[in-house]
Amino acid sequence: MILLNEKTRAIVQGITGRQGSFHTKKMLEAGTKIVGGVTPGKGGQEVHGVPVFDTVKEAVDETNANASVIFVPAPFAKDAVFEAMDSGIELIVVITEHIPVHDTMEFVNYAEDYGAKIIGPNTPGIASPKVGKLGIIPMEVLSEGNVGIVSRSGTLTYEVANQIKSFGVSTCVGIGGDPIVGLSYVDILKMFEEDKETEAVVLIGEIGGSAEERAAEYIKEMSKPVIAYIAGRSAPEGKRMGHAGAIIEGGKGTAKSKMEALKKAGAYVANSIIDIPKILEEIL
Repeated sequence: MILLNEKTRAIVQGITGRQGSFHTKKMLEAGTKIVGGVTPGKGGQEVHGVPVFDTVKEAVDETNANASVIFVPAPFAKDAVFEAMDSGIELIVVITEHIPVHDTMEFVNYAEDYGAKIIGPNTPGIASPKVGKLGIIPMEVLSEGNVGIVSRSGTLTYEVANQIKSFGVSTCVGIGGDPIVGLSYVDILKMFEEDKETEAVVLIGEIGGSAEERAAEYIKEMSKPVIAYIAGRSAPEGKRMGHAGAIIEGGKGTAKSKMEALKKAGAYVANSIIDIPKILEEIL
């Protein structure tokens, strides 16, 4: 498994909000070590038995947290990410949607200099059946196993995880559906390549941008098999489909171009998600 492990001690920024509170309960039920929450002005309260602090620094000082999940509304999300990094948090999962692109650019660039790992924004998060989850991935669709999943899509991630339940998942990572995100496909593929508990990887892509083509360049060097599925094959040019990053412009970012690049790189390209378990059956 990657990113999440037994040493992960997480806080929830925005824990007293409706989404933060609801998903804190789900993360605790999944076995995740949620050691604190942060909502300015709500310090001293508890949410599902988790202590709430006014600042991230207080939370880190009291709990030795090293990870954060962010459920803070979009206008305040950038400040929340900066606060997490400035307080020594190493892994930050940004669930929030609709964060302005310039805000994301600022904190992603800062994270590169600072050495923090950012998942998202606009992500369902990460989950490892052995140790829990940071985010909103439903654990019901996951079983413990040796297939890594990396995806730009939330719902498709759940569908694929459910389809491959007989093989099981080492870690499932949603990198986020925005045009700019923290950790990329390539970053996650490198981690899976080095992970002893992962034997094969499923990459779920979609139209728009060039992230999948860049992933294909790295897949050429991988020793582990990669199965790829690209959503949005019938999408018309110039129309956004679902995510902010899912738009074809100037003939670039089409499903066809991505599938061709992945095939050339040696990936097994599935035409439908129901083909993924069949391919796994053949290669594992």
